[in-house]
Order: sequence, then C-alpha cells, then structure tokens
Amino acid sequence: MYSILAINPGSTSTKIAVYADEAPRLVRAVRHSVDELASYSQVSDQFAFRKEWVLRTLSEEGVPFVFDAIVGRGGLFRPIPGGVYEVNEAMLHDARHAIRSHACNLGCLIAAELAGRLPGCRAFIADPGVVDELEEVARVTGSPLMPRITIWHALNQRAIARRHAASQGKRYEDLNLIVCHLGGGISVGAHRKGRAVDVPNALDGEGPFSPERAGTLPAGQLIDLCFSGRYTKEELKRRISGRAGLVAHLGTTDVAEVVRRIDGGDSHAALVLDAMIYQTAKAVGGAAVALEGKADAILLTGGIAHSGYVTERLTRRVSFLAPVFVYPGEDELEALAMNALGALRGELAVREYRW
Repeated sequence: MYSILAINPGSTSTKIAVYADEAPRLVRAVRHSVDELASYSQVSDQFAFRKEWVLRTLSEEGVPFVFDAIVGRGGLFRPIPGGVYEVNEAMLHDARHAIRSHACNLGCLIAAELAGRLPGCRAFIADPGVVDELEEVARVTGSPLMPRITIWHALNQRAIARRHAASQGKRYEDLNLIVCHLGGGISVGAHRKGRAVDVPNALDGEGPFSPERAGTLPAGQLIDLCFSGRYTKEELKRRISGRAGLVAHLGTTDVAEVVRRIDGGDSHAALVLDAMIYQTAKAVGGAAVALEGKADAILLTGGIAHSGYVTERLTRRVSFLAPVFVYPGEDELEALAMNALGALRGELAVREYRW
C-alpha cells in the first residue's frame, strides 16, 4: 500500500490530503485572508508559511510523516504537455524564477523539500496550469508580439470532466465539454474529445474577472495607466492578479460574504457580483463557439460553485447552449494523489521536465 501526501497551494487557500492507495485518510484546507497574505510582498515569500501549515496540520491530526510520494500542484513554468512529472532541478529553478507570480509555483518547491526528508520518497506534480493543447487558430491575436498562451485550472477541469463522463457512462475522450472553474480565478475551457482546444490565460488578464483577478481589460486604458506614474510595475501586476476583481471593488474575495451583503440590501455588491456572472456567461458562450455549438454539457466547478446565487444565475444565462451540471468544489487533491499513485504503480508514464 502506497502512502501519498497531496499539497495544493491556491491563490487564497492551502489544501492537503493523505491517501493510502485510492482511500483518502485525511483532507484539510485553510482559507487565507487578504490581510494575512498581504503581509508577504511576494508570493514566493509564502513558502515557509505554507509549508509550516502543512507540517503543523499533519502533526495535529496525528499523521505519521512517512510517505512514498509527495505530489504538489504544478507551477507556471513553460508550456508543457499534460501528465505526471517528477520534480527535478530544472523545475525547481523555473519555479523559483517564474515570471508569473502565483501560489501554485510553491507546489513543487514544498513537495521537493518535504520529500527530501524521507528516504525513497518521490516528489511529483501533475497537469500544471500551463498545459497547452490549443488549436493553432486559437493562438493568434491581433498582435504578432503577443500570441495567446494558456494558464488555466487544468488539473481540476480535467478531473471534473472525467468525473462527469464517468457519471454518464462515457469516456472524457468521447465528449465535447465546456468546463467552467469558479475559484479565486475563473477559467472556462472548451474540451473537444479529451483535448482542451481553447482555454485562456486566466492569470495575466483574459476572460471574466474573478474574486481576485481583473480578467480582460481595455488595452488602451491599461497602457495609459502603465505610463501614468501612479503605480510601480509590481503594483500594477497586483492590480491584474491578487488585488483585482471582487476584492478591488468590494474589499473581499469571499463570495458568501458578498451574497450576505446583497441579502442585506447592498445594491453595489449585487451589481459587481452580477457583472462577474455576466462576464463568465459570455466566456461560456465563446467556448461553445470554439466547439461549433456541439457541446454535450456545461460543467460548473470550483469553490464558488457552492454558491447557489452564482450557479443559478449563470445557469439561466447559458443553459440554452447545453445541459448544465454543477460539481461544487474541486477534485484537485484526489487528481494529484491518483496521478502520483499511477506513477508509483507504473501505470502512468513519468515525464521529465526539461529546459
């Protein structure tokens, strides 16, 4: 029996799970407040903070620190094929020097550091957010200086797509699906027969705004703001990802809190949240076009899918395109653990990350 620790550092949360083969033995999560994370000037500075939470939680739950593999959420490296990767020095270097800042970059770093404490323990990542399967036509933008790149919730979108397919008695590779991940970031993917043919750069500014990201912004106004002298480069980056979206408008990333404000009569909160839902619905419509109108289902997933306010309004806007199914939360920890288990058993090929 293999013992596996899965670690998922998210933009506003840290989640862990301990598996004994396919059986979950422990699943825990903590939500980090905006003020708590604001004390770190760079996301990379959160390494020790997040790692210590993992170790403290395992200790408090009485879980022996003995594992065959530790698998972390993949970071924002160069574009790579999907699959399982063993953490190596090239990956660690790229994680430490990543151009794009996100907590997922900490996944392989924490996995490698903790696995290094245990003889024979292996460190993996699986299906990082930079998985790239775009159709070539989807890469082209109006400027040859800026071709589209992919940064999306690949791990969860794939896990939910496979889960839905199994529930229908079919394979993921047999279906056309629109998968909408609703979390700290929002990404909408067009999946054609097991391949994500059109997905966004949901981190740097594409698609709907989300609890902490700006989404697509007017390019001219953004350029003017860059040269206004009002903000530094790093400050502007945080206003694209980290201090944008709901938190910029309303001071919180917590959708449940926003809904409570709406229930209390806050019309501005209602306008902002409804705008996020509206933009997300438009992205779903775009994914339907990428699939030429032949979507078998629309899947709503991620933490915000727990909100009936959001899913009911989003469903009303998009249900004419395809049947809508709601899968609240995410299967990322299970997906990480099962990828690691498959690698340990020799059932899945282990890829090598290279420069």
